[in-house]
Order: sequence, then C-alpha cells, then structure tokens
Amino acid sequence: MTPPAAIEDLLRELAPQVLGALARRYGQFNACEDAVQEALLAAALQWGTDGVPDNPRAWLTTVASRRLVDEWRSESARRRREEASALDPVPAEAAASDDTLTLLFLCCHPSLSPPSQVALTLRAVGGLTTTEIAKAFLVPEATMAQRISRAKQTIKAAGVSFAMPAAAELGDRLRGVLHVLYLVFNEGYTSSAGADLQRTDLTGEAIRLARLLRALAPAEGAVAGLLALMLLTDARRAARSDEYGSIIPLTEQDRSSWQHDLIAEGVALLTATLGRGPVGPYQLQAAIAAVHDEAVSDAETDWPQILALYDVLDRTSPSPIVTLNRAVAVARVHGPRAGLALLGTLDADDRLAQTHRLDAVRGHLLELAGDFPAARECYQRAANKTGSMPEQRYLALRAAQVAQSSE
Repeated sequence: MTPPAAIEDLLRELAPQVLGALARRYGQFNACEDAVQEALLAAALQWGTDGVPDNPRAWLTTVASRRLVDEWRSESARRRREEASALDPVPAEAAASDDTLTLLFLCCHPSLSPPSQVALTLRAVGGLTTTEIAKAFLVPEATMAQRISRAKQTIKAAGVSFAMPAAAELGDRLRGVLHVLYLVFNEGYTSSAGADLQRTDLTGEAIRLARLLRALAPAEGAVAGLLALMLLTDARRAARSDEYGSIIPLTEQDRSSWQHDLIAEGVALLTATLGRGPVGPYQLQAAIAAVHDEAVSDAETDWPQILALYDVLDRTSPSPIVTLNRAVAVARVHGPRAGLALLGTLDADDRLAQTHRLDAVRGHLLELAGDFPAARECYQRAANKTGSMPEQRYLALRAAQVAQSSE
C-alpha cells in the first residue's frame, strides 16, 4: 500500500499538469480548477485503499473531465454545446502533455494584481491548499479564499484564452512570471510559517518551471539568472538544518554536503549570460550566491566582492531586503557598527514593520559588536514576529545564548 504522504506528494505534482490539460481542452479555468480539486479529493480517498493506478495522471484527467460533464449537465440549455464537447474523450496526447508552463502564464496574467498572481500560482501550479497559502501570506483563510476566487473570476471576465502569449508580448509577461517564480522559490526555501524550515515541493517546482522557461527563452539573461540563483541557493539545502530540524546558519554549515553539481550548473549558467546584455537583479543575486558557494569556508569568503555586488544591486534594484543583506556585507567588511548604521536607515520603512527580518539582522550585528543585552532583545522580538517554528526556535536560542554571554 502506498503511504499517504507519497500519495499527497504525487497529487501535488500532478495537479497543475491535469489542470493544464483540462484548461487547454475546455477553456474554462474556473470550472476546470474546481473539477480538478474534486478529482484530487477522490484520488486521495480511493488510492489509499485501492492503490495508485498505472497511469495516475490519465486517471485524474478522466475523473475531472467527468466532473465537468456532470456540472454542465445540471445547467441550462445554453451549456449544451459545451456538454457535447466535454462528452468527447480527452485525447491521449492532451492527458499526457504538460501544460504547466501555459498555466503559469495564465496565473500571472497582467489583469491580476501581483499578490493575486502569486496566490493563484501557488494554488493552481504549486498545488498548495488555500489554508497553506493564507498562512504564507499571514492573512485569514477566508480572505485568501476570496482573493483566489476573485482572481479566477477576473481571468474569466477578461476572456483569457489558455495559450502561450504572442511573441510581441512575451517579454513583458515574462517579467511577471519570473517575479512570481522567485517568490514561490523563496517561500519554499524558507517557509514563512509552519513547522518546516523549507518545502522542497515548492523549490523543486520553481526550478522545474524555470528550466522550462529557459528552454522557451534561451537568450533571456533574466531567465538564466533566476535559474542560476535557484540552483546556487538550493545547493545548500541539505546543510541548512540538523537531524532535529534546527537551523544551521551559513557560517556554520558543512560545505561538503552542498550539492556541487548544482553549484557547477549554476555557475556555468551565470558565466554564459554575463557580458551578453544588461545585468539584472537575478543575475546579481546569483553572482552573490556563487561567491558564497565557491568559498571553501566562511573565513575565506570574498566579502569585499559580495559587498561590491550588493552596491550595484542597491543602485539598480533597491529594496529593504537588499539593504538588510547589504548591511551584513558592510559589517563583514567594515565592522558591525558600520552595518548597524546602515540598518538604521530602515527603521522608518513601513514595509518591514510586520516582519522579523530587521530585528533578526540587527540582533546578529549587535552580537558581533558585543552588545549582548541589546542583541538579546532584538532576537526575542524577531522570534515573536516570525510564523516559522524553526526560525522561532533558532532566534529564541540565540537570545538565550547572548543572554548567557552578558552574564
């Protein structure tokens, strides 16, 4: 008998592929998404008892198609044409093809707001439940359900067809898709809430989709830069926590357990794109990740080079998160007090008011400066703000350790 966790992982992987196949066939995203969810529920109940079928994607596609037929049969006569179409069997090539990339562009349609794009992508492509997405966004589940519902209605009202964008609009649409994939990867790499530090289903899906985008647009430096960034970052995944799930900071990680094949691939991607066009934020972040990954130890990390890259990133794509990371680099090059001075420029930034990151970084730099009582207060405030249990434990432990140092 297949373990329930394995069935859940399989369903999460297949959900966007089945939804893509149905949306391509029938063109009604909202109805197709509802039908797929019903098929997933049926599979979760049946496969645990009867076993996983030989072709689980075809099974889900068939069941979801039947759900659509049942729904359309209950509607008025104006639906009869769709019903007649739906009664035709789904072609084998449609059931077997992977339309996830087309689905991704649909979820990132410019008629949707950026938060709605991310939420719908996590729901339809990432396979997250509404509850999981609500936790990630730190909003009530009912609020997130309404947001996703409005996003689907917006797509329906806009009459968006299930097809890849035309070549003339691909560039503009690609920027939005890359941003959503970046956010999905980040949520998977460090979950904003819950018991797990990371979600490999999200990081794996983001990397898979980035590879598909790379095949679609091999000349786009931003695509290569984002894929390189994901690979160079994900390469450290196994070393980020111990056997008990406790966080291991970058400075203390066992670098021999990093995935050096991913590092090599990421560096090769980055090298191939540099000098061939404008350098964007993904390439700069990938370059920073490469400097970390290629250092044999924390002590041998080229922090002046990292700081120089952050200086460029801050000029071209400024953000409070860039400033936070740059402050750490400043502290490593010019001392913790210099880093703390830079952090002070963020105190009035409302975008950081509800996050733990400013307090966490400030606590780290205060610890480096030897101000243990102030560091303890910052770590404790940060622990109280984050929704991630591993981060809560790590920050609370740091607070306790610096408290001991001050005694």
